[in-house]
Amino acid sequence: MYDVERITIEIASAIACFILVRFMIKPFRLTGETRYLGLPLGFGFLGISYAFSALSYSQLSDLANMLDMQLFIRAFASLFLVVTYYFSKSAKKPRLLWNTTLGILAAIFTVLIILGIIAPQSLWPDYRLAHIFVRGFGLICFVYISIHSLKSHAEKSDPTTLMIPLGYILLGIGQYSALIFAVDRSFFALFGGLALRLAGLAIFLFVSFRTFYNSEKGE
Repeated sequence: MYDVERITIEIASAIACFILVRFMIKPFRLTGETRYLGLPLGFGFLGISYAFSALSYSQLSDLANMLDMQLFIRAFASLFLVVTYYFSKSAKKPRLLWNTTLGILAAIFTVLIILGIIAPQSLWPDYRLAHIFVRGFGLICFVYISIHSLKSHAEKSDPTTLMIPLGYILLGIGQYSALIFAVDRSFFALFGGLALRLAGLAIFLFVSFRTFYNSEKGE
């Protein structure tokens, strides 16, 4: 039911995330600093999870564990974003600590991906409970990021910086709506959450385009 609409939104979300990765990877390319990899990795994983979700609702995929994989990847996307913002609290955070954390997360992610392909039931014995867990975890992550970005905006007030926490707040409310859907199967909550997700991603796209345009103009 509503599969066409759901697939369309998931595809649009995936495309938006991949466009954001293109912009967010630029600081890493210019500086080579691994601390700039957190955001593109986080949004890249989000985009992959949305693409997997679109495939799972289409007739193009016969993979039984596609829904399990998209939940797993989405949880890691939220984790990468939280770790990125945690380490961005202070420029004095040791580079070695960040690199070590990034390496550990990448290793765990690789091992669990392999395990998910070989024995998917070992990761998510109950999909509904896993759905609730991932949505709840994502909600906590976005609440933390929203508070962090609001504090950053308070320190340096600017209309553009205000839009960043607004985008995360919309993503967080979208996670809350998805959590409600996971509990009581409310389609109003489902599509309300999807609409809020698209709105949040649209804000990030606007900020990215504006930042890119200003940087190009400055150059």
